[in-house]
Amino acid sequence: MSASQEHLEKMQLRQNYRNLWHTDLMGTIQADTPYCCLALWCAPCISYLLRKRALYNDMTRYQCCAGYMPCSGRCGESRCPEFCLGTEVFLCFGNSVASTRFLLQDEFNIQTTQCDNCIIGFMFCLSQIACIFSIVAMIVGSEEIQQASQLLSCLSDMVYCSVCACMQTQHKIEMDRRDGKFGPQAMAVPQVQQMSRLDQPYPPNVGYAPQPAYGYPPPQGYPPQGYPPQGYAPQGYPPQGYPPQGYGK
Repeated sequence: MSASQEHLEKMQLRQNYRNLWHTDLMGTIQADTPYCCLALWCAPCISYLLRKRALYNDMTRYQCCAGYMPCSGRCGESRCPEFCLGTEVFLCFGNSVASTRFLLQDEFNIQTTQCDNCIIGFMFCLSQIACIFSIVAMIVGSEEIQQASQLLSCLSDMVYCSVCACMQTQHKIEMDRRDGKFGPQAMAVPQVQQMSRLDQPYPPNVGYAPQPAYGYPPPQGYPPQGYPPQGYAPQGYPPQGYPPQGYGK
C-alpha cells in the first residue's frame, strides 16, 4: 500500500470518529474573541505554543508535522525539537496548524463536522481560483484580469488567515477542556505509544466517556478485566485429574 493511499484511508477514518469539537469553527470567535484575534495577528507563535501544549509540553514526543509527512522523523527533531518546531511553524504554517488538528482528532477520537469541512473546503477552493487567475493574468497580460487576480488573491489571503485563526482557537478551547480549565481535570497524559498516529486505526478515547461497541454490554458470565489477580490461578485450575497421582515423586 502506498503512503498516499494509506494517508487517504486515515482521512476517511476520521469521518467515523464519535466525538465532536467542543466548539465548531463558526462559534470560535464568540467563544474566545481575544485569543482568536491573537491567533490572527501572531499566527506562527500561537501555532508553536499550541503544538507544544498538544504534546503536553514534552518535546521528546515532537516530530515534524506530527508524523503526518514523509519528512517526519528525518529532520533532526530528536537533537533540537524546539528549533525544528520553530522552523515548521514559520516555513510550513498551514501544515503546522493542520498537523496539530490531526493530532488532537486522533488522540481524542474527534470527527470534523460537515460545516467545518465546508469552511475548510471553501478556503482551499478560493486559494486555487486565485492561483489560476494569477497565472491567466500573467499569460494574457490583461489589466482587468490582473486587477481581478489581485482582488481574489487578497480575498483568499484574508479567508485563509481567518480560518486558520478560528482553527487554532478551536484547538485551544479543546485543550482547555482537556487540561481542566473549565472544571476538574478528567484527562491524563497518554502513554507514548498513544501519541503515534498513523499506526493506530482506532485511537483511545482519552478523557471521554467510554462507549460500548455496537451498543451491547459484555456477555454475562465473563469475569471483569484484571481478574484473577496476579499470582493466583483461576478457579477450577488445575483441571481435575491433572497432574496424575504420584507425579514428581
